[in-house]
Amino acid sequence: MEFNWMYPYDEPLLVRTFLKQQGISKKLLAKIKFQGGQIFVNGKEENVLFSLRAHDMVTVVIPDEAAHETLLADDEPITIVYEDDHLLIVNKPAGIASIPAQYHPRGTMANRVKGYYVRQDYKNQVIHVVTRLDRDTSGLMLFAKHGFAHAKFDQELRKRQVTKKYRALVSGRIEALKTHDLIDLPIGRDYTSLLKRQVTPDGQSAQTEYWLEKRNTALALVDIKLHSGRTHQIRVHFAALGCPLLGDELYGGALDRGITRQALHCYQLAFIHPFTNEALHFELPLAADMEKIAKEI
Repeated sequence: MEFNWMYPYDEPLLVRTFLKQQGISKKLLAKIKFQGGQIFVNGKEENVLFSLRAHDMVTVVIPDEAAHETLLADDEPITIVYEDDHLLIVNKPAGIASIPAQYHPRGTMANRVKGYYVRQDYKNQVIHVVTRLDRDTSGLMLFAKHGFAHAKFDQELRKRQVTKKYRALVSGRIEALKTHDLIDLPIGRDYTSLLKRQVTPDGQSAQTEYWLEKRNTALALVDIKLHSGRTHQIRVHFAALGCPLLGDELYGGALDRGITRQALHCYQLAFIHPFTNEALHFELPLAADMEKIAKEI
């Protein structure tokens, strides 16, 4: 894959430094050097110590990424929300893990995307997961289609420039919910369980902002934005309010409302495209099982 930049400054600068400014890491530079990539300045191949001058055209050819044989390809279909040369956004169903585990090597979204790449005969077949979702959370999931894109998205994630919003159905102490609030409670491990987390004074800082969309005496639909990324954060925070998510057995959610998974759906994803600088915004309707219950509120 080829990328081009015009060097815009009057002062000379090493190619290495300029490429670092474009988001190319030392690791990626090593890959370019040792795995068949190339660097050109004004059409002539150069190394990273070449000194750039104003208006030089820098071209980088990044080698293709052969598939990891350890990641199995599944033939199950994926629902594509958006795709271009650099990224893929899919609608993940509930009940499907994001990535394989040691004793569950297939059946995940990563396996499904690998199968899609193989069927499309893409040159880059390494799976780069940018935004994961819990197994029982449905909605938008972002993949980078090559390592450079993944590195650029990692920079955006660190700067909080990738926005995810969720909708959840909760029950319990519905009267405790405000029209709008920020839950600011630290989260740490619950040492009585291998999986659970809990609000605890010595936990990591965690902030969950929410807006109440609608409620009745028994249920509420809430719109949620995360300001941190702790494990099970939404589930833990709403359980701490006395309003656990419907279907969330691990955190005390009601199991008698016709939903058998935590009622959590990633419905919105927004970010700046790392190569076009276009502001992208994607939204999905509620998953069918959640929509059925939300209509009753």
